[in-house]
Amino acid sequence: MDDRIHFIEHKGKRILMLDFSHATASQMIPLLMQVRDTVARHKPKSVVILANYEGTEIDHDVAMKIKEVLTFDRPFVKKAAWIGTAHIPHALMENFQFFSQRETVTFETAEDALNWLVKE
Repeated sequence: MDDRIHFIEHKGKRILMLDFSHATASQMIPLLMQVRDTVARHKPKSVVILANYEGTEIDHDVAMKIKEVLTFDRPFVKKAAWIGTAHIPHALMENFQFFSQRETVTFETAEDALNWLVKE
């Protein structure tokens, strides 16, 4: 697994960390493919995700790939939180939520996101 995509533990819970921070559009496509493959190896509704989009370059191709991955990983993801999304247009965030068919929950800090993710 790429260093940007790895599991961490927070308060005894396993969380898949997606560190997309400052990734270029050309870096994002293979990272998103890796996310899709990683998540698909798990049981349904078992994966908890923290995604960091701070400074990430999101062009049309990346946005389309994010939508594809959100659709594909839908059965496997129990809960997900995003940080670093202030630069992503609101309409695009709504679009991502539509494709994932779950609330796109965003936080200002990783600590807040992690604490929310581990709550039952």
